[in-house]
Amino acid sequence: MRIATWNVNSITARLPRLLAWLENTGTDVLCIQETKCTAEQFPADELRELGYESAVNATGRWNGVALVSRVGLEDVVSGLPEGPEYEGAVEPRAISATCGGVRVWSVYVPNGREPAHAHYAYKLEWFKALRAAVADDAAGAQPFAVLGDFNVAPTDTDVWDISLFADSTHVTPAERAALVALEEAGLSEVMPRALKYDVPFTFWDYRNLGFPKNRGMRIDLVYGNTPFTKSVRDAYVDREARKGKGASDHAPVVVDLDLDV
Repeated sequence: MRIATWNVNSITARLPRLLAWLENTGTDVLCIQETKCTAEQFPADELRELGYESAVNATGRWNGVALVSRVGLEDVVSGLPEGPEYEGAVEPRAISATCGGVRVWSVYVPNGREPAHAHYAYKLEWFKALRAAVADDAAGAQPFAVLGDFNVAPTDTDVWDISLFADSTHVTPAERAALVALEEAGLSEVMPRALKYDVPFTFWDYRNLGFPKNRGMRIDLVYGNTPFTKSVRDAYVDREARKGKGASDHAPVVVDLDLDV
């Protein structure tokens, strides 16, 4: 089974590239973040023509997550159980389902904006709710994984120049502690192998030639329980999908599994 995660930064803008990518890569399950559309605007019909079912948690211009699968889509849960609100609203940042015997979450963790901002506190509370929500599945016998844009670089080497992040989110001790808390709940990171560069970055800013100069960050992550990680055959970042006009500022992270489910 091939499972991937991709922050598409607007599924409407990225739809032709997304459909071509799914067809060319043979991906079975894709976790999508930042759909930037309503559920009604999500291109379920176009995806169905390629053989994919869709589950969507999206409400409008910002945020939005989805799961698309050609190996089944069962027991869908839309949203983060007991997740916090931000400015009085529950944002569409999580969705989960069982696909081909694997329980999968697609998550879009809040950015945090800056450490003194209320959005940063919201981010940490969101992480606490995520840990609580995944604890049972993380400890279970069924293959289980949380994939998505975590908006955290796990180590200093996961940003292109750590000296530029002294007063920034994505690298603070509290954010990284939230990743450790997921590991303490029974999840382990599936680390993509390096292809062209030593560090497999997943995000490059559109500005200042970020991608051509490889000024990136590794913030799109995959965390799986033991039955999931033991089945991993390969994992990599598809940098080719970041190239060219009209690309998302994120690249897909792809995980290949040998499963007995």
